[in-house]
Amino acid sequence: MKLLPRISIKSFRRSLASFDSVPQFALLGIASGFVTGLVIIAFRLTIEWPLGLILEDGPESFESLHPILAFGLPIAGALVLIPIFSFLAPADSRIGVAHVLERLGRHQGHMPLSNALVQFVTGVIALASGQSGGREGPAIHLGAAGSSLIGHYMKLPNNSIRVLVGCGAAAAISASFNTPIAGVIFSMEVIIMEYTIAGFIPVILASVVAAVMTQLVFGSDTAFDVPSVSMASLLDVPILVVEGAFIGVIAALFVKLFLTTTRYAPEKIWMRFLIAGALTGTTAMLAPEILGIGYDTVNMALVGELGITLLLLVFVLKIIVSSTILALGMPVGIIGPTLFIGAMAGGIFALAAGNLGTNLSHDALYVTLGMGAMMGAVLQAPLAALMAVLELTNNPNIILPAMLVIIIANMTASQLYGVRSVFMMQMEAMGLEFRQNPISMALNRASVASIMIRNFRRVNRHLCNEDARTLILQKPVWILVDGDNGPSFILRAEDLENYLTDAEDDVIDLAAIPATRKDVTSILLQATLSEALETLNSSGVQALYVNRISAPMIDSPVGIVTRGDIETYYQS
Repeated sequence: MKLLPRISIKSFRRSLASFDSVPQFALLGIASGFVTGLVIIAFRLTIEWPLGLILEDGPESFESLHPILAFGLPIAGALVLIPIFSFLAPADSRIGVAHVLERLGRHQGHMPLSNALVQFVTGVIALASGQSGGREGPAIHLGAAGSSLIGHYMKLPNNSIRVLVGCGAAAAISASFNTPIAGVIFSMEVIIMEYTIAGFIPVILASVVAAVMTQLVFGSDTAFDVPSVSMASLLDVPILVVEGAFIGVIAALFVKLFLTTTRYAPEKIWMRFLIAGALTGTTAMLAPEILGIGYDTVNMALVGELGITLLLLVFVLKIIVSSTILALGMPVGIIGPTLFIGAMAGGIFALAAGNLGTNLSHDALYVTLGMGAMMGAVLQAPLAALMAVLELTNNPNIILPAMLVIIIANMTASQLYGVRSVFMMQMEAMGLEFRQNPISMALNRASVASIMIRNFRRVNRHLCNEDARTLILQKPVWILVDGDNGPSFILRAEDLENYLTDAEDDVIDLAAIPATRKDVTSILLQATLSEALETLNSSGVQALYVNRISAPMIDSPVGIVTRGDIETYYQS
């Protein structure tokens, strides 16, 4: 009986060095979805349990609170958060989607466990105390971090760590809204920022697995109760055009207010959180609907149960409060508020359209399209917003009007007001700007292990003639030569072979014979080709020896990579 091939973690790591290892990446996607699903379930239950105890009609019914409690709850939450963040090191207090993008751009997706624990605890405290934000931002951090840690503990190459971060982000959005397609597109459009066939497979699997897990606990309904809607007639088109342009202006205002507050926020954490808590609490006395994630209020807008006065009030207050407390550092998400604000704007347009006296579409059409347009314009992710609208409505008839409103809102915000993704602009404001060019994006897909030359021999600089001839018989491609402080340069074995044809020296100095030598420095086995190219450029050498750390301060070279090898990979 033929036995199955033996599978080891070493061979698994080696196969993941190439981006074409689809089955292995598919397994990572499944593992990421499973871990992210568990984390998001735990995160959501931990938030909803205390809220279920203090709110009469469920964990979102902040409207049932007495005004004094509505005022005091956000302030109490801020007071609890102040000592936590005050005692944290600055590096440990970085959380949210901007942190995920920073770690992806500067650290190949390796995310610290400490920051994830801070995000979980502080996110629960903030959301359970009614801070005016969403749970999706913390969820993305937790999903990306949990998935990254899978790769970290398995010592996987960095290109697969990057894929795991994308899987975790997609799974988090999928689990939060029960929208697996939108999770995939969001990850590709906002986090990974590229579309590849091989990259889609693990991200899709992670999104599906996370959605299935959360459905087992919370049911199969989406986050919002969207009625069946479609565009009643072409009479809607002019109103939808105006709605898209208006929401584009609101998105630009929201982002500009967020960035302005970020720029002028107090340096001391206690002042920022105290201002955020007081602002939220004071506003909640007037309109408790702005507390928490506000999905219950969005659902009321979808069925037309909110009057124009309340719509206008919570619309304005949510813009002010959410943008301000997010800029002040509250550990909540920005996606939830964009959906809330878009829904209120859509509700306002629905009432305005009703006053025209014409046979126009149901209020839910304008509300749903407003949600998608605001999300797409603030994140500058129109395709993710379109997929979210499609999945929330489960109605293909909404695609045409959704495309119209979302694109107009995106163009208004980006072209007229210069708005880019709020996460990118937030990073720039924090001094964490990074940009990816097409070359680095392509090189990040593969590890040095996928192209390194394994057929080499490591020797000392001085060899006796007999040892040199024995070395040539082993037919290596490269010879890695040790200097005083470890590997110093490489030369081709064929150059040494040519020299030995007529050489009679008893001792051969490999640094003196006629040969093309390349200076070398080390790079870790887990590194991507992009990291390898950066190391070559910064060190000024022509080649790298790939190092597997087996013990501290001890080199264990396992391969050779030259600049030419990297260029050949990219050109192919």
